[in-house]
Amino acid sequence: MNNGLVLIPTYNERENAELIIRKVFSLPQPFDVLIIDDGSPDGTAEIVRGLLPEFEGRLFLEERTGKLGLGTAYIHGFRWALARGYEYIFEMDADFSHNPDDLIRLYDACAHQGYDLAIGSRYIQGVNVVNWPMDRVLMSYFASAYVRLITRMPIMDATAGFKCYTAQVLRTIPLDQIKFVGYAFQIEMKWLAYKYGFRLKEVPIIFTDRTRGASKMSKGIFKEALFGVVQMKISSWFRRFERVAPQREAATRAAVPATSAPKTR
Repeated sequence: MNNGLVLIPTYNERENAELIIRKVFSLPQPFDVLIIDDGSPDGTAEIVRGLLPEFEGRLFLEERTGKLGLGTAYIHGFRWALARGYEYIFEMDADFSHNPDDLIRLYDACAHQGYDLAIGSRYIQGVNVVNWPMDRVLMSYFASAYVRLITRMPIMDATAGFKCYTAQVLRTIPLDQIKFVGYAFQIEMKWLAYKYGFRLKEVPIIFTDRTRGASKMSKGIFKEALFGVVQMKISSWFRRFERVAPQREAATRAAVPATSAPKTR
């Protein structure tokens, strides 16, 4: 078993599923892949199922009944990965908006540079988004600015969905208490990692809008994020964020600049 697992939730990704799987397996750094399919009526799961014999022991499929939300899909994948001893767990879209080549850079930030959460950031070096209409670029950019204003979390791309977690982060965050299932899920996970004092690193990427299939974005998803950020901030005033220092924080990490505040807030 590899120590890195790429989680790819799918819903109606028939046009992308095989292509993204083969691309990940072509990388020089070996990763396993778990597809979490929410009952795609277009037959996405059937395509993945047909690839299982070819990539036995590296490709896995979890099928859920109905469209249950991005956040619950990832939490399902997190639990699956932790139960099987993976050390590095990735979030990645199926539609190639995230370049699979960047998995290696996210892995390096956690495995070799000592960070606990690596974020594929569209905004850490300007605005690196391709093929999005201007209104969507502005909405995304100012959504992250809004998150920083409310939470004071030093993350330029708070809504990013391309990430690498160490297992320690996912073991620490109480996954059964995650409140949001849509767009705000990505903000909430970064917020909790930050509040628990983990080291966060933004890795610059270029985000390219999908060329195949349909976007799952909606106004309702943005509305959840808008009000969810305030709710997250207020609820944090009434809880403590303490964790046992992970054993992997050795002397080699002393030189790594932390982007988070002290461990107890």
